[in-house]
Amino acid sequence: MRYQKKTLLLLITFVFSIYINAQDKQSDNASQVSELKKKDKKSKKRKKKVKLPNIDLSHWKVTLPVNNDKGRPYEISPPEIKDFALDEVAKPYMYIDSTRGAIVFHALPTESKTRNTKFTRSELREQMVPGENNVNWTFKDGGYMKGKLAIDEVTKDSEGKYHRVIIMQIHGRLTNEQRDLIGEDDNNAPPILKIYWDKGKVRVKTKVLKDLNASDTEILHEDAWGNDVGFNFEEEVGFRKFTLEVKVSEGKMVIILNKNEYKVYDSIHIKKWGVFENYFKAGNYFQTRDEGAYAKVRYYELEVSH
Repeated sequence: MRYQKKTLLLLITFVFSIYINAQDKQSDNASQVSELKKKDKKSKKRKKKVKLPNIDLSHWKVTLPVNNDKGRPYEISPPEIKDFALDEVAKPYMYIDSTRGAIVFHALPTESKTRNTKFTRSELREQMVPGENNVNWTFKDGGYMKGKLAIDEVTKDSEGKYHRVIIMQIHGRLTNEQRDLIGEDDNNAPPILKIYWDKGKVRVKTKVLKDLNASDTEILHEDAWGNDVGFNFEEEVGFRKFTLEVKVSEGKMVIILNKNEYKVYDSIHIKKWGVFENYFKAGNYFQTRDEGAYAKVRYYELEVSH
């Protein structure tokens, strides 16, 4: 009897030991599964953080604030611009911020300046035909540009005020025939639209004809046009993300901020402007030569249609 009790006790102890080991293994397995789930979630979060900007660059060329080997501003045109992220020269001035899903345009004062200006830029120029500057559009043709963007960084001047940045433009252009007619040596015409980030607000500038009685030939000259007084949208965008839309039709130009505020231009000056060809620009045209100054502009989205 004593032997049977001892045997039973040993059997119970053995079974209990097996049960405890099974519970420990089950707990270990559960812990491992939990840890794997945590790692999987972290991995998915890391994957979600990688974002790409919603911008098709196939109809844009970029001008950067650095010279090429001929001493002129460095440009990348289609189709090479699609691989701008691999261009070692471009990397400091135009690069992808994959955490925010944006292209960053970085500009600062350098010796690299485009003709007819003292300022530098990291800025896109529309090309309706990729790689070609001679095909552009008129207000009669119409055009639409929309961008979602934000100021990333910008320095201040000696008075503690933020430097200004032009973030969008419509630039005029003489046809070859118009250029030859007035005896110019290039196709440059004034910009009918400049949109600034100006101390946290969006400011719009356009051109006005100095003499409304000027002939169709006389208005082709750049000095026939002056600057208007400008317009400030009420909303202060600061360093937040915002949306700008530019709508152009015959004799009319509309600027829209965040689908909320509108500025309409439909005066005689805009109607007279119909003589010029045009192209859109977007990016960072930095408006200072102050030493040590710089600005960075993030573009999340950019689209153009005609």
